[in-house]
Amino acid sequence: MEGFPVSITEVLCLGASVTLSSICYYMYKKSRTKVDRLEDAPHLSINGKLKSVLKISAENCLRYAVIEGTVQPVGETLKSQFQKDTVGVLQKYMLREHKLVWNGLSHTWVDSERVLHYRANAVPFMLVGADNTVVKILDPLQAGGVHTEITYEKFHQVNYGLGDILGQYLSGEKLKGQLETEEMLKVGSTLTGIGELVLSPDGALTLQPPSDGCQFFLSVADFDTLKGEQESTSARWKTLVVVFAAVGTAVLLWLGRRCYLRLKLRWERERARRDFEKRRTGEFVAPQEEAAEEDMENTCLICFSRPRDCILLDCGHVCFCHDCYRALPDGLCPICRQTISRVLPLYYA
Repeated sequence: MEGFPVSITEVLCLGASVTLSSICYYMYKKSRTKVDRLEDAPHLSINGKLKSVLKISAENCLRYAVIEGTVQPVGETLKSQFQKDTVGVLQKYMLREHKLVWNGLSHTWVDSERVLHYRANAVPFMLVGADNTVVKILDPLQAGGVHTEITYEKFHQVNYGLGDILGQYLSGEKLKGQLETEEMLKVGSTLTGIGELVLSPDGALTLQPPSDGCQFFLSVADFDTLKGEQESTSARWKTLVVVFAAVGTAVLLWLGRRCYLRLKLRWERERARRDFEKRRTGEFVAPQEEAAEEDMENTCLICFSRPRDCILLDCGHVCFCHDCYRALPDGLCPICRQTISRVLPLYYA
């Protein structure tokens, strides 16, 4: 903006605030939609009446429903690699590398994590109700929510020699070790499922990811706990939206204040210029030979052709005419080098 420079820092702050506010608002709306869908979803018991409910529904299907039952395998089960007596229907194995990386900006070591290996296995399973009514679960690996328990966890720490320590300081990386974990959805666990409930033509009940794109949930927690977690996530995104929007508003107010102060200063200078012009209107300009006879104490120290006709504030020096004041490149008093905040016309008695 001409006459109103904006620093790169202010542009970056404003741009980052708008971008982050937009991203957080999008995530807030997305998480809020999940909460609204959870609140509207019907809660159904797995029993003999479930098929009757689906038969009177459109296309023998409920787009989003909540059920709860006991996990049982359809066929074979998965066995834990580390706990011989533990069997389940879902198994996740992960090997993660933990290390410290030197941050040149903060001059500190920060934690870093990298997944070295990940493997997920699943076998067909179902949820069983109180009267042995079953609902088969489809595509469980696509589900969100905490539906597995940690069955094994071990951290393998690395031992260092003197050469390794020197190499770490030179490379800027310190290897801490590797974390090995196994998680399983155990047979017999109580599981809450939220998704599309379908009654197939052969009379089988299935719970699958919703066809309308809503979140598919499987959780070992109950429905209220799952809903509370989603509400907390939504509240966190909302808080971030407010924070980033407040930062953007503060930057805009700061820019607006600077713009107002600059305009105010411009208006004051223009008013002072008009006052000086009015003062000079009708004045007799002495010939050059007569001007030489004037008192040199009242002559401008810059042009030596016009009288000193302005007072500089806040220092109070009277040293030049208004035209030379307007031509100052830095806005500093040439006598004391203080910043000139205002200028007033000088009248001689």
